[in-house]
Amino acid sequence: MLNTFLNSLTYERRLSKHTILAYQTDLTQLSTYLQSQFQLTEPQQATHKMLRAWVMELSKKGLDNRSINRKIASLKAFYGFLYAKELIPKDEAAHLKGLKVKKALPVFLREQELLHLLDNYPFPDTFEGWRDKLVLELLYSTGIRLGELLELQDTAISAYDRTIRVIGKRNKERILPLPKHILTVVERYIAHRQTITSTPCRLLITAGNKPCYPMLIQRLVKQYLGSHTQADRHSPHVLRHTFATHLLNHGAELQAIKELLGHANLAATQVYTHNSMEKLKQIFLQAHPRA
Repeated sequence: MLNTFLNSLTYERRLSKHTILAYQTDLTQLSTYLQSQFQLTEPQQATHKMLRAWVMELSKKGLDNRSINRKIASLKAFYGFLYAKELIPKDEAAHLKGLKVKKALPVFLREQELLHLLDNYPFPDTFEGWRDKLVLELLYSTGIRLGELLELQDTAISAYDRTIRVIGKRNKERILPLPKHILTVVERYIAHRQTITSTPCRLLITAGNKPCYPMLIQRLVKQYLGSHTQADRHSPHVLRHTFATHLLNHGAELQAIKELLGHANLAATQVYTHNSMEKLKQIFLQAHPRA
């Protein structure tokens, strides 16, 4: 039944590989727990009390509430699927409640720090140097997700239109504008890449012509941001937050930012309004008689 569920996520809902792997990991961990604690070999036979016991066990082990809530979401999706297909008589996960989490504002980088890194850092004139610069430029200039970045093909970039075609969650396609200077970075990178292979498997590859993988991108982003910015967090997603925040600071409409980020609804984008303190300061200075 787990395989049936995962196939549904892949071919019907068309979720990303990373999302499907997360579901698979969560449900495999649940199966292991049910077998060890209740000698239950079939997870679809679990009761609400058994599922809640697993959630409590995760909390006792000190797992972050956000991570636990993600696992609860996996349970709800799995048992809801089985119930909808009439494979179980009752949805035992329907009434599981998520744990309280603190609403943290998205971390973003200071504009001057990031621009200084991108414009002045001496990236080496090598394959790795131009690849690393392209990764940072694409993440900041387009706001794309890590998974979207890794799936890019050469054909996604149109030099004529100065656009990039991105396949987002649930295979939703969106076309994003590209700054002119990125096309130069792409050309330099591809010129160096041709010394490695003439048939790349992805736009971004390793020196061995393998697709770049999440840990590699996370590691290089952390390396550059960690040594050139004062932010507490250094990840590809921080660059996505920075993209949205800087757009808002410079007057972009929230609806436009929503479309650029590929958000399904405006509520997910509104969190960035809390980060836009610079814009609020400017409005205050211009409008308040005592400013």
